[in-house]
Amino acid sequence: MANSPRRPVNPMDAAEALFNPAKKKPKQAVDRPALPNTKELVSLKIDSDVLAYFQEDGPGWQDRINDILRAAMKNRL
Repeated sequence: MANSPRRPVNPMDAAEALFNPAKKKPKQAVDRPALPNTKELVSLKIDSDVLAYFQEDGPGWQDRINDILRAAMKNRL
């Protein structure tokens, strides 16, 4: 293995090399169409009494909220 200097021969060239932009451009992200009827994780702030109402009947409260919101959406059209 050849002995390379610990520091670059020309510090100015080494400094400029650090600030040069990368030669490769990053690949474009692939846009994929959303699958139909998929659920999306969101954070939603609702009043605690509204949450308690939907949770009273046990598991499935998120689906019940979704059904109510879907009905409201369809009635608006």
